[in-house]
Amino acid sequence: MNHLVAELQSAVDSWRAKGRALPQTILVSGSGLAIDLEAEVLAQGELQELLPFPAHGIVGHPMEFQLLRTGSGVVLYYRGRVHGYQGLTAAQTVFLTRFGALLGARNLIMTNAAGAVDPQHQPGDLVLLEDHLNLMGKNPLEGDPPPEWGPRFPDMTVAYSRRLRKLLRHHADQRQVPLAEGIYAGMAGPSYETPAEVRMLATLGATVVGMSTVLEVIAANHLGLECAVVSVVSNLGAGLLDVPLDHEEVLEAGRSAAARLQTLFGAVLGDADLVG
Repeated sequence: MNHLVAELQSAVDSWRAKGRALPQTILVSGSGLAIDLEAEVLAQGELQELLPFPAHGIVGHPMEFQLLRTGSGVVLYYRGRVHGYQGLTAAQTVFLTRFGALLGARNLIMTNAAGAVDPQHQPGDLVLLEDHLNLMGKNPLEGDPPPEWGPRFPDMTVAYSRRLRKLLRHHADQRQVPLAEGIYAGMAGPSYETPAEVRMLATLGATVVGMSTVLEVIAANHLGLECAVVSVVSNLGAGLLDVPLDHEEVLEAGRSAAARLQTLFGAVLGDADLVG
């Protein structure tokens, strides 16, 4: 943890030294979900430019960042993310989340691709997360994070901001973008879940499942950020259909949902109420 704290501070100092604007909001796109937003681009580059460790790309993740000026202020947009299943520690997995927070961001808005545990969610559906299950076997607060980042035992009662969820719901309703609600189960991956695991997750109360998000949300809450996440249902979980799962399904679901995501996020990021 200690060396990553120093590397985080070095990355923040480097950003400031370049005279770049400081973001109020972090936006992260999941697998196949990188959308183009109509906004002034203040800076852009590769995610590797911001990371002190190698970040290998995943199919469907451009692995780029953009600094955008929108109606809500400055947005740091990560077009792609790193995952723990790439051999990274929990602290490495949330490096970019913490980086944006230490630059001053107060909101974290993310998308992810998820499998449906509840068959009421169908491929292509947008699901606004209201809670999560951390089943990854790790936590980004392990070790000794600096006390100025947040409390040692942060409360997670409202991990997903009621205010941001209300804002997303408002713009979805205004633009007739269907938006379900659900609970996300975060699994370590990279193998997909077995049918028995999908049945277990349903028993635990999950409605969608994926391999990202929960560590970033924990780290963001620890640092005092408000969080909102929209999952795009990419496929039905194992056992709900008698067909094998394939990563290309994930990417295709993202492509089919791109227009709705662009409409929804364009409206939210253009709303001055986003930053509170």
